[in-house]
Amino acid sequence: MRAVGFEISRYRPAFDLTCVSLAATPGTRAKGNVLLSYILAPFRLKPGQAISTTHNNHFESVLIAQTFQDLGYAVDIIDYRNHEFVPVKNYVFFVSARTHLEPISKRLNKDCIKIAHLETAHFLFNNAAAYARALALQQRRRVTSANIRVVEHNLAIEYCDYAAVLGGEFCMDTYRYAGKPMFRLPVPIMRTYPLNPDKNFDACRNHFLWFGSFGFVHKGLDLTLEAFAQTPHLELTVCGRLDWEKDFTRNYHTELYETSNIYPLGWVDVAGSQFLELADRCIAVVFPSCSESESCSVLTCMQAGLIPVVTREAGIDVQDFGILLKDASIGEIQDAVESLAKLPASQLKEMSRKAWEYTRENHSAEKYTRDYQSMLAQILASRSVNTNLPSTTSG
Repeated sequence: MRAVGFEISRYRPAFDLTCVSLAATPGTRAKGNVLLSYILAPFRLKPGQAISTTHNNHFESVLIAQTFQDLGYAVDIIDYRNHEFVPVKNYVFFVSARTHLEPISKRLNKDCIKIAHLETAHFLFNNAAAYARALALQQRRRVTSANIRVVEHNLAIEYCDYAAVLGGEFCMDTYRYAGKPMFRLPVPIMRTYPLNPDKNFDACRNHFLWFGSFGFVHKGLDLTLEAFAQTPHLELTVCGRLDWEKDFTRNYHTELYETSNIYPLGWVDVAGSQFLELADRCIAVVFPSCSESESCSVLTCMQAGLIPVVTREAGIDVQDFGILLKDASIGEIQDAVESLAKLPASQLKEMSRKAWEYTRENHSAEKYTRDYQSMLAQILASRSVNTNLPSTTSG
């Protein structure tokens, strides 16, 4: 006999519905209100609690709010998942992650300037690339991935007035179809590390690192493991949330746990000493992702002196201090790491130094704040001339 009926329970959203309000920085001229829909957690911390290092977007959310405060704006912050928020104020700016820009923007005063904060490639590109990687894995290993990192459907780029895009030309290219003015922002790195002048490049030339969180097939860990399993004279340490993707660790149990040159270390906090010890033991970070904005994990490794071996879709400008993978095939990854390991120690040291200098110059909190201020100045200048969108942008 089947039970029939309804169960009534209290609605409990999985996110915080709080709106945190911050006053403009004292001494600045009041310019109005800003609504920021991004990471709320750092604004709910108790005095003395540190900002989470699990992802740099916590740090970035704080930088955005502080930038507006220092320019004379009061800032209201809500969780990026809070689709229920109903404004009771007029806002000069609405800055929103992609998720709910469309519905909330419809509730705002008509003259509010809407900025989409885009920290991934367009969802269509991302999802197509993610499924392509999963399909390639299935055809190669005869297994189906249970963890495919898809981005939810959203029309943020189509409903915004301007877009602040984290990442380089690859990420921006996925949004150009909309014809919206775009501004490139650097991913700000939470941690800075001193460059180790005593690093032994001859000793570490054969040691490589894969450093990520989860979404292993998306980020190319499967390809990296298969490449190193066939390259026994080179070593790979794997840092990531291995306990979060049981199907992956089951499918790659042999490579992860039964291959002598591969070491599954698991999650490593970039704020701890273990990370710097790893950076000193390794020569490069290998990260053949299929879609990122600008990989924060790779930038963090570069800040610790590691040479990047990445795909274009990882969003990293490798210049002359890294290796850009064209198709991320297993053979290409093998060729790349083998060629890097054979370079003279003096050249490896120079590439390491350049990677470190590049991140310090282009991905600091100060650089992010300057670029954000420049973006806002350009937007306001264009608005003071006419009500149309500007014809030129930094993108």
